[in-house]
Amino acid sequence: MKESNISDFYREMGISEPVLRFGEQVLKELKGRFEEIDETAEYNQLKVLKAMQENKVSEACLLGTTGYGYNDLGRETLESVYAAVFHTQDALVRPQITCGTHALALALMSNLRPGDELLSPVGKPYDTLEEVIGIRESRGSLKEYGISYRQVDLLPDGGFDYENIEKALNERTRLVTIQRSKGYQTRPTLSVKRIGELIAFIKSRKPDCICMVDNCYGEFVERMEPTDVGADMCVGSLIKNPGGGLAPIGGYIAGTRECVENAACRLTSPGLGKEVGASLGILPQFYQGLFLAPTVTASALKGAIFAANIYERLGFGVVPDGKESRHDIIQAVTFGKPEGLVAFCEGIQAAAPVDSFVRPEPWDMPGYDSQVIMAAGAFVSGSSIELSADGPLKPPYAVYFQGGLTWPHAKFGILKSLQRCVEAKAVQLPR
Repeated sequence: MKESNISDFYREMGISEPVLRFGEQVLKELKGRFEEIDETAEYNQLKVLKAMQENKVSEACLLGTTGYGYNDLGRETLESVYAAVFHTQDALVRPQITCGTHALALALMSNLRPGDELLSPVGKPYDTLEEVIGIRESRGSLKEYGISYRQVDLLPDGGFDYENIEKALNERTRLVTIQRSKGYQTRPTLSVKRIGELIAFIKSRKPDCICMVDNCYGEFVERMEPTDVGADMCVGSLIKNPGGGLAPIGGYIAGTRECVENAACRLTSPGLGKEVGASLGILPQFYQGLFLAPTVTASALKGAIFAANIYERLGFGVVPDGKESRHDIIQAVTFGKPEGLVAFCEGIQAAAPVDSFVRPEPWDMPGYDSQVIMAAGAFVSGSSIELSADGPLKPPYAVYFQGGLTWPHAKFGILKSLQRCVEAKAVQLPR
């Protein structure tokens, strides 16, 4: 069999010469950006490795437990590793936390009490949290338990509305939730530096207020995490960045000892807290996933930057734009029409290693107020550190692209999305 060159391989896999040529032109200008990403990945890799070595991760830590899970060495060591990575007093890292929304709900419900008020100073939270809070009526919401909610929107330029944040803070404000990533919005993602400035402002006005950061999609993108700049809690999902594509389920809460213990008592039972919760043989994936997370996140970042530069050159609105600094792995592209959103997702699905032959369709997904289309041919179902894309079928018809366990796969996925958009006449390449 004659060996094919890379261009021939792309053509065999459905990428036309014009699409491939356009992609390579864009890539030529990204070498410097990619080198910066690799440097950050190296720093974070050393940070994770140091935490593992200092906490004496051993072969015994990979064995796991069943039943009650008392004295689970691997579970306890892993939580110490997470606390070291995030520079916090403690951490809760469990397969019993089913997803990012569950981790956030757990952190909120365990640290708020009837009569307290929750404040979001960065506008509307992610869609699935609306029912957790009670913005949309739902059984078991914070609202049902007598916890009120207040919101201060970002300014039109994406800045913090400090004047109205100060007015919103009151004697009932117990917890402030700060969503780092954009969710299904086209606002800027918050940098760790900006999060630190916001937390410092809030603490100066109300020192006893708990500041929680929804860190989903942001871990290892920068050299610091929100807990390095004053956050009392940092919350995320293991099937996003910190699981490195290997964790099949799980979430984490890293923060003060009191906040984490409150969450543990809510997850298991008062009086039991962190002492129970068998790891069920899942610990090797958790440890190795965390070890790989910095380089996997770097691959996803490269894909996001490539996508931004591709679609920005074609005249579409992209957030972040092709040149600005990155603070999460999500890339938003606004098509303005449903055809572009659907075609993009079809291209991502066609680039997947799993279920590449399946065509994604919009559906009424639980927790959302409109139909959502999702493309994710992943080894772990729903994993958004793997190559994936999704978006709500409503104006402005923006798609949210993320993930890519390796840079070559992320590159192919973007080219495949562009190919499908060209074929659907949702995109026209420059002549």
